Amino acid sequence: MSKVLSNKSNLQILFEDNHIVVVNKRAGDIVQGDKTGDKPLSDVVKEYIAEKYNKPGNVYLGVVHRLDRPTTGLVMFAKTSKVLPRLNALFVSKDITKTYWAIVKNQPEKQQDTLIHWLKKNPKNNKSYVYQHEVKDSKKAVLHYKILKKLDRYFLLEIALETGRHHQIRAQLAHIGCSIKGDLKYGFDRSNDDGSIHLHARNITFIHPVKNEPIEITANLPKDVIWDACL
Repeated sequence: MSKVLSNKSNLQILFEDNHIVVVNKRAGDIVQGDKTGDKPLSDVVKEYIAEKYNKPGNVYLGVVHRLDRPTTGLVMFAKTSKVLPRLNALFVSKDITKTYWAIVKNQPEKQQDTLIHWLKKNPKNNKSYVYQHEVKDSKKAVLHYKILKKLDRYFLLEIALETGRHHQIRAQLAHIGCSIKGDLKYGFDRSNDDGSIHLHARNITFIHPVKNEPIEITANLPKDVIWDACL
């Protein structure tokens, strides 16, 4: 696993105004505190805000959504308690469009497709299992993918989520025989050296909940040979 984010100099801020801050998360960083006790990205962003704006005392920061620890890319935070429920509402109403890029070894059968499954999370091993039909405690999962590029030994997929389930992209792609590079948990044959997986939250578009302006943000890819070949 890559080194956990430990200081503000490692932050890559993609967008910031009085209401919202969007960060390009690195592999290995956790968005919010968990049982590991590792310093979360949310705390680092709070420190950045406190220092930049010379804010004494506690800094407010609302976690709008999360990314899995080995995943990279866009993470949005709310800078005020007023804007947090508005951003949450955008996600619930699907008025925020998020696209992901994923690297897989096996070519999907179709150039583009919609995958509809039911996912059931097992908390004991922190893994979601895929079913073709609804089973007890399962949740419907829908995503759309298309092949963007054929690389030497891999394929670059673009994924748009219609639902936001636990490990959804990882589990659904694995189910069709397209495990994400480095994702041992979901069937890839070996891990990446830094503990990452080749799944990146690439782009987000939405109407700003306060300014009512269209916003589009794109996150730079991590630096490695395979991601470099995607551009």
